[in-house]
Amino acid sequence: MALFLSTYINKIDKKGRVSVPASYRALLHHQDVQGVALFRSLKGALLEGGSIERLEQLSASIDQYDVFSQTQDDLTAAIFADAQILPFDADGRITLPKSLMKFANIENSVAFVGRGATFQLWEPEAFQHHQEQARERLKNNLGGVRLSLKQPHTQGEEGWRN
Repeated sequence: MALFLSTYINKIDKKGRVSVPASYRALLHHQDVQGVALFRSLKGALLEGGSIERLEQLSASIDQYDVFSQTQDDLTAAIFADAQILPFDADGRITLPKSLMKFANIENSVAFVGRGATFQLWEPEAFQHHQEQARERLKNNLGGVRLSLKQPHTQGEEGWRN
């Protein structure tokens, strides 16, 4: 499995174009549609990103819910209704829609944050604050964190988890 790693902060031009990190483009190069899939996060003012195939996997996991359930309806409305597939231009850039930029408070630059199988787009200072808080929470509770290298991600009622 390909992994999106590291954090890159890239400038956004006046037309809303931003260069996708080369290492991310390399991972996204082997799919039918040359670009990224983005949608508004359910966790806060940030964007979730990944391959089109990853979005298809997410759709399949949501399809496990009863098609007429409120949970299935809420998930599809919150994720797919305004998800965008953004193609790369000849220079490896995507054009961020204004609606997504506004949601994530992104203006002049964006942080591409590797999350393993996916990545996120943040306003850079907001991500720095989030990362500092995450490190502090882990530092204070590291004894309670258990990572398993034996099982891949599984889908439960709470969503994707280790």
